[in-house]
Amino acid sequence: MLNQHEILETIRMIDQQHLDVRTITMGISLLSCAHSDPKFACQKIYDKITRYAEKLVATGEAIETEFGIPIVNKRISVTPMALVAAAAETDNYTPFAVALDKAAETTGVNFIGGFSALCQKGMTEADKILIRSIPEALSSTKIVCGSVNVGSTKAGIDMDAVALMGKTIKDLALRTADTGGFGCAKLVVFCNAVEDNPFMAGAFHGVGEPEKVINVGVSGPGVVHHALQSVKGQPFDVVAETVKKTAFRITRVGQVVAQEAARRLNTPFGIVDLSLAPTPAVGDSVARILEEMGLEVCGTHGTTAALALLNDAVKKGGVMASSHVGGLSGAFIPVSEDEGMIAAARSGALTLDKLEAMTCVCSVGLDMIAVPGDTTAETISAIIADEAAIGMVNSKTTAVRIIPAPGCNVGDTVEFGGLLGSAPVQAVHPFSSAEFIHRGGRIPAPMQSLKN
Repeated sequence: MLNQHEILETIRMIDQQHLDVRTITMGISLLSCAHSDPKFACQKIYDKITRYAEKLVATGEAIETEFGIPIVNKRISVTPMALVAAAAETDNYTPFAVALDKAAETTGVNFIGGFSALCQKGMTEADKILIRSIPEALSSTKIVCGSVNVGSTKAGIDMDAVALMGKTIKDLALRTADTGGFGCAKLVVFCNAVEDNPFMAGAFHGVGEPEKVINVGVSGPGVVHHALQSVKGQPFDVVAETVKKTAFRITRVGQVVAQEAARRLNTPFGIVDLSLAPTPAVGDSVARILEEMGLEVCGTHGTTAALALLNDAVKKGGVMASSHVGGLSGAFIPVSEDEGMIAAARSGALTLDKLEAMTCVCSVGLDMIAVPGDTTAETISAIIADEAAIGMVNSKTTAVRIIPAPGCNVGDTVEFGGLLGSAPVQAVHPFSSAEFIHRGGRIPAPMQSLKN
C-alpha cells in the first residue's frame, strides 16, 4: 500500500516535475483477419479493432480523472501487417493501412502501430510488398505508424532489407515534403525489435502475444532531474541509488494505471515499459539529466558513461516496482523530442557520431534525427546498418528513425509540433557508402548468437 508520504511525493512529481503515464497501448492480434480477398480482410480488421478498443480512450480518460495521473496518449498496436496481409491477393498493402487509420480514428486513439514487417533473416513476398507500400501508405494516412525489423542477434542483418529501407525512407520523405518529411517520423527500422513495446512509432503486437493485451509506458525525466539536484557533487554511487529510487516510484504509478486499465477493459495486463521518454517541454529532458551529472553540454566527453549509468539505474529501480516489466525500458534520446538534445545539437556538441555511440547504452537508437534532404538512400541505409550492427553485437534493441528533410540543409530546423518537437538538421559524412550497400546479402550472426 502507498503511505501518505508516497502519495504526497507522487502529487509533487505530477504537479511540478512532468510525471505522466505516456501511453496506454492496447495490443490486438489480427491473425484471425487474414483472407484472400483484401477488401474482406480490411473490413475484418476494422471491425475487430473497433470492437476490442471501443472503450480504450474513455477508460484512459476515466482513470486519468479519478486518479489524478496524466495519461498523455491512448494507442493501439496490431500484428505486423505483412503477416496478416500475406494471404491477400494484392500487390499493394496501402488499403490495409487505410483500414487501420479508419479504425484508429473511430476509436479516438492518438496512433496505431503495426504496419510492419519482420525480415531479419530475409524477406518474404509479403514483406517486400509491405515495404514497397510504405511510402504511399504512411503518406496517405494520418495516424498509422510502421516499422521494419532488419536484423537480430540470432539471425544477423538482412542487408537487402537495409538497402530497400534507405530507398523507402527517401521516397516517404519526398511524399511528405510539405510537412518537412513528417511521414518518416512514423517509421522505425529496428534490430532486435521487441513484441510488447507500447511506444510509437515502433509498437507492434508480436506473434507471441495473447489475443489482446494492455501495455503501459511511463515517463518522468523531469522527476529524475529534480531528484539529482539534491545530490549535487556526490559520488556516482549516490547518483545511481537516487535514480533507482526515483525510477521505482515512477514505475509504481505505471503499475497501478496498467492494472486498473486492464481490469476495466477486461484485457490481460502485459507489461510496464519504464523508459524515460522526454518531451520538448522545458524540464522534461533526458539531456538535462546527463548535464545534471556534471556535463557542461550533452554530447561532450563523458556523455556515454553518464547515459549508461542512467539507463542501468532506471532498469534496476523499475524492475522492483512492477510484476511485469518489458518493452524497451531505459532512456530514450530522440533529438527532436527533447529540449536539451535540441539545444545540444544546435550548439554542435551533439553530433550524429556521438549519438551513435550513445545508442550502445540507451534504450533504442538514432531517434527523430533530421538530416539534409539531399542525403542519399545509400547513406541512410549505411546509417541503419551501423545501428543494426550495434544492436546485433550487443544483444539489444536498436532503431533508426531518421528524416531526410526535403529542401533542408545543415543548420536548418524542421518543425513537427506537439510531442514530436523540432529537429535541427545534422550533418552526415560526405563520403560514399554506396558500394558497401550495393553488395546486398546478409551479415552473419555474431558469436553471441550461439547460446543454445
